[in-house]
Amino acid sequence: MSDYNLTVGLGDRSYPLFIEDGIMETIGADLANRNIASRYAVIADDYVASLYGSTLMATLEKSGIKAELLTFPRGEASKNLQVFAELSSKLARLGLDRKSGLIALGGGVTGDMTGFLAATYMRGIPFVQVPTTLLSQVDSSVGGKTGVDIPEGKNLVGAFYQPKVVYIDTAVLTTLPVEELLGGIAEVIKYGVIRDFEFYCFLERNLDAILALNPPVIQEMIHTCCRIKAEVVAEDEREADLRRILNFGHTIGHAVEAASDFTLIHGHAVAIGMVAALRLAVSSGICKRKEAGRVATLIHSFGLPTEIPADMSRDRIKSYLKTDKKCVEGSVFYVLPTTIGDVLITNEITEEQVDAVLKK
Repeated sequence: MSDYNLTVGLGDRSYPLFIEDGIMETIGADLANRNIASRYAVIADDYVASLYGSTLMATLEKSGIKAELLTFPRGEASKNLQVFAELSSKLARLGLDRKSGLIALGGGVTGDMTGFLAATYMRGIPFVQVPTTLLSQVDSSVGGKTGVDIPEGKNLVGAFYQPKVVYIDTAVLTTLPVEELLGGIAEVIKYGVIRDFEFYCFLERNLDAILALNPPVIQEMIHTCCRIKAEVVAEDEREADLRRILNFGHTIGHAVEAASDFTLIHGHAVAIGMVAALRLAVSSGICKRKEAGRVATLIHSFGLPTEIPADMSRDRIKSYLKTDKKCVEGSVFYVLPTTIGDVLITNEITEEQVDAVLKK
């Protein structure tokens, strides 16, 4: 067993996270011992299915687990109610019942949609996460946030629904496109800024090793992110208070992502959103300019974008800010750093401050 395994502590709904190199090939044996479901549907986008579908299906078959592989077109544009309905119908036609389960094989889009399918199909069946992107490994596969996008905004339809187990195979990152790897690093940086100064310094020291996917460094990095996420989720599962700190960079980030019609990948939008939040923190007098500049420099050093595209409609970004889930009774809430390792949540940001950050 790996030294990097964790447990998300939620009482009788607690579940393990296994972080190991090559674990994809042994998932079947572990699942067979857990007896979570009588049969499974594996949900993956067409690209991930071509990379890892046969490996996962083989390990399930070897362990005597019945499973079907269902695919959908790759990309955030597929995370919608139409694709959700199509997958639901496929599950019904296959005869999946309340003793069946789902396996999410892929990135955040797949995990979010599969989790929502599991939460709603037959009013709730178990599911398992097998995240294949850095972003999903360090963030979206842990914590039970599930859902789909609608034209009015990202993740506005969904549910809190926890997986039964998460299998994180660090070996799959070697096939990840560079922009997807960088997108995940944006979420990694987030954890250091909101909660752990020592981890932030680890990222600064190990920048080259991270980009080179040095195995021990990557495993330690993923483990630390998952540990922080697990601690926060255990304390505040449904985002009533503490869990909202995980939204650092996501308020403006989600709006920029939606305004791009999802042509800008999530992690890149979060990087832009973090820099915007840093600027709001400085303009509000709660964070020193030097401290904010240090974080912005690290984001840039990893090759992530820091500026909103010049040709993007600022009015459209602002319209999405007002429909974001983090908007309560007309007030937009922002997670702003006070120093590296600590943040505060505030709705006392003026429209003038936002305009100054959004300026072209």
